[in-house]
Order: sequence, then C-alpha cells, then structure tokens
Amino acid sequence: MTSRSADAPGTGSAGTGNGPAVSRREFDALFDAVRTWGRWTPADRGAWNRVTADHVRRATAAVRSGVVVPLALPWNTRPGPDNRRAALHHMTDLGDVESPEPSTYKDFIGADYHGKGVTHLDALCHIAYRGRLYDGRPAGDVVGAAGARFGAVSALGPLVTRGVLLDLPAVLGIRWLEPGRAVHAADVTAAERALGVTVGEGDAVLLRSGHVRRRAELGAWDPGTASAGFHVDAVPLLAGRGVALLGGDGDSDVRPSPVEGVHSPVHALAVAAMGVPLLDNLDLEALSAAAAEAGRYEFLLVVAPLKVPGGTGSPVNPVAVL
Repeated sequence: MTSRSADAPGTGSAGTGNGPAVSRREFDALFDAVRTWGRWTPADRGAWNRVTADHVRRATAAVRSGVVVPLALPWNTRPGPDNRRAALHHMTDLGDVESPEPSTYKDFIGADYHGKGVTHLDALCHIAYRGRLYDGRPAGDVVGAAGARFGAVSALGPLVTRGVLLDLPAVLGIRWLEPGRAVHAADVTAAERALGVTVGEGDAVLLRSGHVRRRAELGAWDPGTASAGFHVDAVPLLAGRGVALLGGDGDSDVRPSPVEGVHSPVHALAVAAMGVPLLDNLDLEALSAAAAEAGRYEFLLVVAPLKVPGGTGSPVNPVAVL
C-alpha cells in the first residue's frame, strides 16, 4: 500500500477543504439522479432490499481469522462540545433487599441518540428532503408524536452483509483527516486501489477519518460545525456501486457543508433519495489496526438495532468479523 508521511500530527492530504461548493440547484439535480423511489417492495427497507440470502452467505464465507471487533463508542454520560445531550445511566437497584435471595443490581440507561456522542443507526424515517421521506412519502403525513408509520427502524431488522473499510488516513500515511476535509469520489477509488478492495452491491461502506484518534489526542470539538466526511460528489459513485449501508467515525457528511442551505447533504442523498441507512459515530480504530494486521479491508458486518416500532433509529454496537 502506498502512503506518504504528514508534516505534523494530524496533517491532512493536499486539498484539505470541504469544496467545491455546490449550488442548491446542482444538489437538487443530484438528488433526483440518485433516488431509487418506487424500486423496491417493501419500500421502507430501501436499499437494504439489495442484501439477499446469497449476499449474507458470501459475507459469512469470507470470514477467515474469526477476529471479532466491536465498533461502538463507549456510552458517554459526560456533556461536552460533541455530546450536548449526554446519555443517561444510573442505578435503580443496589441489592439492598435482605430477603429472599438472591440480591439484584439494576440500572437505567437512556439517550437522545441522534447526535455526536452515541453510536447509532439512522432509519429511513429519520431524514426528509423537500418535505418528503424516502420513496416520496410526505413526512408530515407519516411521522407524528407516536413515531413513524413508514421507514421505522423496526422495518430494517438485523443487518448482516459484507463490510468494506475505507481507511483514508492509512492510505495517506497520516494520523487523521482534519475536520472539514472532504472525501471525494477520486479518494474512494484511490483507497480501493491502495487497500486492495472494491465496493460492490449490497456492501456496507465504512469511512475512517481518524476522528476518534484525533479526539483522544487533541480533545473534543463540535463536529456539527467541522468534521471530515464525504463530499456529495462521492455519492454517485457509491450509488452506482449499489451500496446498502453507509457509515463512518463521523456521520458521513463533511462539515461545513459544501451545499448552500443544506446542513447534511449526504444524509439527504443517502437516506431520503437512495434509501440507504446510515451508521453514525463509529469507533473504527481497532478495526483499522485489525484490518492492517490481516492485510484485508473486507469483513462480515453485523448490526442489530433495537426493535422500536415507529423508531427513527437505534443505538447500536455493530460488530465486524474478519
């Protein structure tokens, strides 16, 4: 694998900005070009309909070492610039009942998980663009106080497929991509060549920017205003390959957004146009090390969201098996 050294810790590659800028008119044309509305039944599984039993069998058969790598961040109860709605955890039973035996110890957890502090899956009812969810469903008619009647996380079920790690810092020979660095289509194809892997139909594509390592070494920042991630010009490539799931150690979007008036354009394109669920806030550091040691950047990926009727997503602990 070819690489090059950074001049300083955390230095990104040449062309570290979030551009080029994309007008709203250009973005709307792109949205219409990649959308897959009306393609699948059931529609609320979206691109996950691509993953057949044959896809699962092939992904399972590709397991070699049996090394299992969890991909979730620790449950974070400490408020910070990247955890403004901190998760909750407190004890509800400390075993202080004298009889009968045995004593029990219980706790409570809770999270407003659609943020930057909890590893989670975005369901298809989570994102609307121009007032419509995936498949053209009017968001106001479908999502209410009781949850969603279309595209809920409970419609997805367990997600099992071939995962592909696009480890950009490993390809570039740097420690991480700086916040605000866009990953373009050319970066994706260059990573495929360097890592010896090709994204295919039904795959889950995980983008490592080195976010978790940067946070550990330099401290937390607000990734809602500055984060490495995909530029919208990478989306047609991913759409053409037929990906079924997209995720990263950020939330897939580069920020600041290159699209005027759209804060999370990759979210809009993936979820609302293509029907591709998203995995946000992964910890890909251990997977990066395991993939480098094994010399292979494909693996079996298993994601089991909570079965929440009407839910817009779920906290998850995805697992990669090499």
